[in-house]
Amino acid sequence: MDRRRFLKASGVSMTLPFLEGLDPSCSFAAGTGIKRRMVAINVGLGIHAGNFFPKAKGKDYELTPYLKELADLRDQFTVISGTSHPGVDGGHSAEKSFLTCAPHPGSQSFRNSISLDQLAAEKLGGETRFGSMSLSLSGRSLSWSRSGVEIPSETRPSHVFAKLFLEGKPEEKKRQIQRLRDGQSIMDVVMDRSRTMEHRLSQRDKEKLDEYFTAVRETEQRLVKAEEWEYRTKPVTKLKEPVDLSDRTDIIGKAELMYDMMFLALQSDSTRFLTFFKNGINAVPKIKGVTQDYHNLSHHGKDEEKISELAVIELAQMKAFAGFLIRMASTKENGFSLLDQTQVLFGSNLGNASSHNNENLPLILAGGGFRHGNHLAFDSEQNEAAPKLYLSMLKRLGLGVEEFGGTSGTLPGLELA
Repeated sequence: MDRRRFLKASGVSMTLPFLEGLDPSCSFAAGTGIKRRMVAINVGLGIHAGNFFPKAKGKDYELTPYLKELADLRDQFTVISGTSHPGVDGGHSAEKSFLTCAPHPGSQSFRNSISLDQLAAEKLGGETRFGSMSLSLSGRSLSWSRSGVEIPSETRPSHVFAKLFLEGKPEEKKRQIQRLRDGQSIMDVVMDRSRTMEHRLSQRDKEKLDEYFTAVRETEQRLVKAEEWEYRTKPVTKLKEPVDLSDRTDIIGKAELMYDMMFLALQSDSTRFLTFFKNGINAVPKIKGVTQDYHNLSHHGKDEEKISELAVIELAQMKAFAGFLIRMASTKENGFSLLDQTQVLFGSNLGNASSHNNENLPLILAGGGFRHGNHLAFDSEQNEAAPKLYLSMLKRLGLGVEEFGGTSGTLPGLELA
């Protein structure tokens, strides 16, 4: 039922609020015990379109060299071509807008907006110890707060493991709880002082202040939940703490370790919202058959020798990603696989890394309760708005969001399982 439908009786009508039970996109989780999760992964130096996009659209497409790495999961992912974020340009700068869709990220006046994962975490993140987790290979993040502030990412798998499974000493936990309480007291002071100026404000400023109060209250609620989690024991694992790789050129080894941590975070239900930025490097990666700088190879200028070497790197990237998906698909929970319960977005903010083009983004959506096995091919010149994909994902989580990135409507052809 559309949320704009009315309840009518005896000449009186009333608009309905968003109710999960009346939204078909929520039937996947209703009454099944299924947990709603989402992962977003960005390959910072792009993915060569010629080896990624199938030529045919629909279900009968032939697997491309890169997609062959995902052959065993063909019916559990959808390839999407011909989409981009309206107004998002700036080449590499567009990484800041990959999950926010905020326009013109390269401009001096740019101000980012909330990212897809953080919007979901605001509504659903309180159900787990960590509302969300932002990970990367070299520090930059895909996650942005509602006020447009970049959320720091974790780059060391050992630190992620510690957060997930290692209990702090009693005095450390006590200090952490006190820090949380101090944060709550600060919020109380801010609220009290702000109320004293309400009577001197215009109506527009009162509306802004009300928005501010709402944000403060939400912060207080998150602090209270965080304190509650400090009293709960962490899940137990028999796995050993990972050893971080010090060689920055071992980008595949580092990515595989981080994928391991992502899997454990989801399996232990420590968080349900993850982002992972696979940043590129200005160096020769530690991959057999590669002799040139990764960044330089991404700017191949259609040089076949460079494209061939770039393919070695990107095939390794796809293989690591496939390993993560296969592990998710092989793990059962409540009668469903972990992949069935997790939307996994994989792609890049660069459609053509060689020319710094941000159109025709290479995207894959796997799992999460959608009907897959398809190549959704939109116009490569007049792109479909990629934020529609994000709205489809948010709806699948059960959120009544009608607009994202200045766009409304869900992605045509992406159907629910």
